Amino acid sequence: MCFSATASFSAGIILSTIGVASIKKAETKSQLAFASIPLIFAVQQITEGFLWLALSNPDFATMQWPATYLFLFFAQVVWPFWVPYSILKIEKNARKRKVKRGLMALGAAVSLYLGYCLIAFPVEASISGMHITYEQAYPAALSLIVGLLYIIATIVPPFFSSVRKMWLLGTAILISYIITSVFYTDYIVSVWCFFASIISIAVYVIILEMKKSSDNVLITKIEISNLTISK
Repeated sequence: MCFSATASFSAGIILSTIGVASIKKAETKSQLAFASIPLIFAVQQITEGFLWLALSNPDFATMQWPATYLFLFFAQVVWPFWVPYSILKIEKNARKRKVKRGLMALGAAVSLYLGYCLIAFPVEASISGMHITYEQAYPAALSLIVGLLYIIATIVPPFFSSVRKMWLLGTAILISYIITSVFYTDYIVSVWCFFASIISIAVYVIILEMKKSSDNVLITKIEISNLTISK
């Protein structure tokens, strides 16, 4: 996250709260992967908080390497797979599940490639103004296509979901990409995660909507049962 270690740690605490609340509201095991998105974002933001400390204070210099790689692991390896996977887990429409399996496979391919690059090529983090910039010596020839596939894997799944209000998540991710790409081109990896709070709120709203729908179905079943008994 941009700005400072304090901002990153604060965001981590807020996201942890949203994450715990989302998980508590989840009613089935299939919802847990989706509900845990804010908590994963929280760990990612806290990681970058430690990176801020490492880059700005020599006493914490030993944390720079693990914090850099752990943050990039979440940003580039976890999300391309986790977003389509978690949405697939809660999808009940058979046709849409087929689409999401394809998107999950695409995301897995992106995650594997970026994971390989993270291991095989040097990366470096540094403070530039009020942001952290990540220098990555990944193959330039594939950067554009991989970036496009990353976007497809993380933005498209919410718009192909039968879950009510899932479009909120897709819209939040899309807007965050646009703003980051236009105004923070040199800090995309770090600044995009600033919008994790908005994305996480969308996750919580969707979990509440699923719980509400489940409760309504249960009430309807009870009413039908009572009518049957009364007859």
